[in-house]
Amino acid sequence: MSAAAANVLEIQGLTGGYSLNKPVLHDISLSVGRGEMVGLIGLNGAGKSTTMKHILGLMTPHKGGIAVDGVTRDKDPERYHAALSFVPEAPLLYDEMTVREHVEFTARSYGVDRADYEARSARLASLFRMEEKLDTLSGHLSKGMKQKVMIMCAFVARPSLYVIDEPFLGLDPLGIRSLLDFMQELRREGASILLSSHILSTIENYCDRFIVLHQGKVVAQGTLDEMTAAAGRPGLPLEQLFYELVQGGK
Repeated sequence: MSAAAANVLEIQGLTGGYSLNKPVLHDISLSVGRGEMVGLIGLNGAGKSTTMKHILGLMTPHKGGIAVDGVTRDKDPERYHAALSFVPEAPLLYDEMTVREHVEFTARSYGVDRADYEARSARLASLFRMEEKLDTLSGHLSKGMKQKVMIMCAFVARPSLYVIDEPFLGLDPLGIRSLLDFMQELRREGASILLSSHILSTIENYCDRFIVLHQGKVVAQGTLDEMTAAAGRPGLPLEQLFYELVQGGK
């Protein structure tokens, strides 16, 4: 099996954005291996969300290709989308549906059988302390609780790839810890995770590798040890390395 085939997510030479004349992403290539959690980091406007939108099929690449589980969206859109799950930065819920209805609707969409749905939803409700809110309309929830519903919906399915955009916004410290620990558990079970976050000190000890985007280009990627060694700054914390990379340092 080739290295590319072994990767759950493979992006090769992606150029894209909202306008053909002014691309946001410039020839980026990256991958996420099976059972790997990769941190996608960059300043606002670096291209993180645009990259995720291309992965989700919400934007069409100008050039380059994207494969999830070895399948492109053009070749087999149903299999492509079934292989990934997404947690957006801002919660997107139906105000007149309850928490339980959101999670069940998502499970049905992914073809999760009833027994797995019951077990997973109960575990997620307990993990994120949402048992007493399962029959509450989402319009009556706080922002942090809405974010927990989005997380529960994403994780009730078991796709090959989770794409997670700034999931910690609005979460309390216990919610953040629960999410990180649960993502580690899924990773050990073989799931792959692409995680975007500005809270570098939090994700430093959880991600296997990091990809640094700056002005729409990949300026560094690898383990923290690999990146600090390449920059001539071994032992530097992720946050300090990131600042040096995006401010034009070595």
